[in-house]
This record gives sequence, C-alpha cells and structure tokens, in this order.
Amino acid sequence: MRIVACYKYVLDERDIRINPEDRALVTDRAAWKISDYDRNAIEEAVRIKERSGGAAVFGLTAGPAQAKASLKDALSRGLDEVYFVQDESLAGADPRVTARVLARALEKIGDCRLVLCGEGASDDYAQQVGPRLGVLLGWPVVTYVSKLEITGDTLRAERKLEDGLEIVEVELPAVVTVTGEVNQPRIPSLKQVMAAGKKPMHIWSLADLGLGGDALAAAVEVRSLRGAVTDRKRVVFRGDPAEAVVRLVEALVKEGLI
Repeated sequence: MRIVACYKYVLDERDIRINPEDRALVTDRAAWKISDYDRNAIEEAVRIKERSGGAAVFGLTAGPAQAKASLKDALSRGLDEVYFVQDESLAGADPRVTARVLARALEKIGDCRLVLCGEGASDDYAQQVGPRLGVLLGWPVVTYVSKLEITGDTLRAERKLEDGLEIVEVELPAVVTVTGEVNQPRIPSLKQVMAAGKKPMHIWSLADLGLGGDALAAAVEVRSLRGAVTDRKRVVFRGDPAEAVVRLVEALVKEGLI
C-alpha cells in the first residue's frame, strides 16, 4: 500500500513578533518548520508502515524554492521518498490552489491508497486543504482524527468532537486529517538525519503537472494581515478583599461581562 503524507513549510509562529505601531507581523528573524499537525501526519504514515510492514510512505509538499529546505527534514522522519512541487507563485497560495496542485501531484505519483494531512496548518489553520483534496480525488474524507487503524481495505477512525467521540469506518482510498492527539512525533536520530540525504527527492514544476492559468487563480485575496493586540484597562482593586470583590463585580456588570 502506498501512503502519502502532505505537509506545509511554514514560519515558526513562536518567532513572529508584532510591531506595536501598526500591528504588522515582523518575520525577519523567524525560522521555518514543517507545520505542527503535518508532523503528526508524517509520523502516523510511518507508524502505519511499521505496523503493516508492506506500505511505502511518501511525503508531498508544494511551495516556493524556500520549501526545498524541508525535504531532508521530512525524510529524516521516516518517509521513503518525498515529492516537491516548486513554483514561486505557490508562496501563500490559498487552500483552493494548494488542493488542486496536491491532487494533480497525487495523480502523477499514482497507486496511492491513503492521504494523510494535518488538521490545519500552523500559519493560517484554514482546515480546507484536506477536505478539498478529497473532493478533487473523489475519495471519502475523515477529519479531526485522533486515532486510526487499517484492516485490509477498511479504515477505522476515532474523531474527537466537542461533545463526544465518533467512530467511523470508510473504504480505502481515503483522505484523513489528523489532530495533535493522534501521536507524538519522534525526534529524528543523527543516523536518520544522515540517511535522509540519500533518499529520493523528486522536484516537479507546475508544467510537469500540466497546471497553469485559471486552474491556479486564487479564489481569495488577502488584503492585509495584522497581529492582535490586547489593550488592558489595568484596573487594580485594593483594600479589604470583601470590598474589592464587590467593586470587581460592579465593574464587570458595568462592562456587560456578567
């Protein structure tokens, strides 16, 4: 069985700062990484291979040339091969375009039975690529998966919802989006990091996939992106605790918070 884990190369949100004057995001010192939940997708693909013994696990990503730096990292996490669709126009691509590119790449890879994606990317957390990918491929989609197992051609998944746990079964091929609860990604060993450089890396252009023109037209235009800044009132109630509580409640009522 051939399994593909899709991932996105994103800025590390821990390194992003906000300019207090205009709330613009300051990213000049931010490092890049494989999106958090996508690491879970890669890890789960590798674990399925370890359990089944006969699966081949591939990684798939799309983006500008900068994302090439992610290939060795992805391979060091246990993938057999990695595919990268490279084009500068894919920097900041919306979910519609991303899903179309990944779907065409999956068709070119061929013979895939399971596609794993993170539930959402660490940067925009749109949660759209996985479901859109399933629609384009004509496969069933299972989202919010916290546990999964495969028996033959049947995939059984647990979905942790707000008010309960849902268990679903679908026939392969399928697209699955996983949460951070599905596993704990392992840190690659030095041996794995060294071996990653010897594994196959396939780099395709959009032309290799026969894509261009209207197929890559964005459906959404991001006009601006600003960080959220909380302006606190800095009100402190001092004195007798009982009186302070009364004044606090009065203030909350006045603000319409209770």
